[in-house]
Amino acid sequence: MQGIDVLVGSIRIHATLISTSTSTCPFDTTSLNCAPVWAPQNFILRYSQTSANVWSFVLSAPDANSFVGMGFSPNGMMVGSSAIVGWIASDGTGTIKQYALNGQTPSQVLVDQGNLNVLSNSSMIISQSSRVYLVFQLNTNQPLTRLIYSVGPTGFFPTSPNFALMEHRDKVTTVLNYVTGQTKSETPHSKLRKGHGILNMLGWGVLMIIGAIIARYFKQWDPLWFYLHTLVQSLGFMLGVAGAICGLVLDNKLDVDVSTHKGLGIFILVLGCLQVVAFLARPDKASKVRKYWNWYHQNTGRILIIFAIANVFYGIHLGEKGKGMECWLRCRSRYPAFDCFCFRDKVVDEKLENSICILLFLSLLFCSYPSFIFINYVCIHLL
Repeated sequence: MQGIDVLVGSIRIHATLISTSTSTCPFDTTSLNCAPVWAPQNFILRYSQTSANVWSFVLSAPDANSFVGMGFSPNGMMVGSSAIVGWIASDGTGTIKQYALNGQTPSQVLVDQGNLNVLSNSSMIISQSSRVYLVFQLNTNQPLTRLIYSVGPTGFFPTSPNFALMEHRDKVTTVLNYVTGQTKSETPHSKLRKGHGILNMLGWGVLMIIGAIIARYFKQWDPLWFYLHTLVQSLGFMLGVAGAICGLVLDNKLDVDVSTHKGLGIFILVLGCLQVVAFLARPDKASKVRKYWNWYHQNTGRILIIFAIANVFYGIHLGEKGKGMECWLRCRSRYPAFDCFCFRDKVVDEKLENSICILLFLSLLFCSYPSFIFINYVCIHLL
């Protein structure tokens, strides 16, 4: 091995190249292009086109006592891709396998299958200087540009005879330009994800709360409060329905297991529809059943808002790998009223944190402190 310092942009990294004199390496690695492809996990990819139909790859990563994988995807999704996965067991034995990622359950991840034409006697995995090197060659005119990198749970290694994989500890989807060596992260259906999140946060998480605040605190301006309440809630409901539709479309496209988030969303949508029906069937103010209708309408609204806030945080958690939880904890640390349970300091995006702080203040204003403690409890256990 030969260690060199490589300057990539303004970041200097230490790259260890496999020397051609190393008898264990099955091909020449001196002319490989170098690209840092996953900075948080310190993954570095070296590659080159060895001949007209042969591409050489060396993926290096910190030796985290787990498997590492590199998938080639036609659309940026894990399902439908083929992956090269390697690991070095506790006894020092290195294993490298190809997997066909036909689904997300272990039975759908098929070992020694896939669309990659791996050259015989060209693949191996070695460990040196606290890094592992996944080495292989592909017989192809042009490799797929959408690449997926993953790292497995610490201490787990697939074992014979089936070599079943556990769910990865972390992963990222990137797009690699093989000519320039530039790589960028890619989130599949990012516009649809953002639309789903923004519509639901504005509809269920903000406008519904504002409408409820109007009904609770501004009744002295009758009938203005009623028209404002109806307008804001109607707009919030329409945005929420649009966000729910985006979520259902996204669920079909992504083929991921978000059953809890989806179930909560359907429950919230049903409550919203019940509120619309209740509004259309509201009795006259002089009616004897009006007090029961008021009780039903107000408490159904409270339940809707409580679960909507919880589901907003849960959705952020699913979409941003835990930022919902991090923001929740940061907001509770910043404001003593939010500090109901244990706290762990995290660093999160300031814009996201400020947006959620506004949502929390609105929920506290409407739901009262006891209800807010319940929301806090639900979010902690969901996230």
